[in-house]
Amino acid sequence: MLKVAIVLGSTRPGRVGEVVIPWIQEIASRRGDATFTLVDVAKLDLPFLDESMPPIVGRYANQHTKDWATTVGSFDAYVFVTPEYNHSIPGALKNAIDFVHAEWNNKAAGFVSYGANGGIRAIEHLRLVMAELQVATVRNQLSLNSYLDFENFYTFKPTAQHEKTLETVFDQVISWGTALKSLRP
Repeated sequence: MLKVAIVLGSTRPGRVGEVVIPWIQEIASRRGDATFTLVDVAKLDLPFLDESMPPIVGRYANQHTKDWATTVGSFDAYVFVTPEYNHSIPGALKNAIDFVHAEWNNKAAGFVSYGANGGIRAIEHLRLVMAELQVATVRNQLSLNSYLDFENFYTFKPTAQHEKTLETVFDQVISWGTALKSLRP
């Protein structure tokens, strides 16, 4: 069965992702075609990138990097849940992504974003980063608008359309993740 990480990218106290994640996990738990595991960047306790060799070389010196490489490598696909900060992704998420290289290759990724403009610019940036890591990103994404999809910017109000869109993201991530599995040793 395909193993999918739901990666929560924000580390900010009071982050909106914490109110969206239970809904995402509940919908994921209804599926029988993959297992889903939450990977919370805030709980990784990774320092700012501290490896002396570039990650593409694959020679990790620090135990926290080796542990993170094992975690990333254990999944077939990813669904990133991220806010938009200054037209991009949170620094902690970018740092976590940059720690390792080959462990991301030939996998699939989908996106759930949130922010004043639905977090769409964060996903535009994240798609470029994923392309460099040989991660195939799926077309559909769920974009949540801080003004329309939340009450007082924090209480999430999911709709039937949100659920349908998330299901489509999961469908695409699982089908692409399954197809790409044959490319990995």
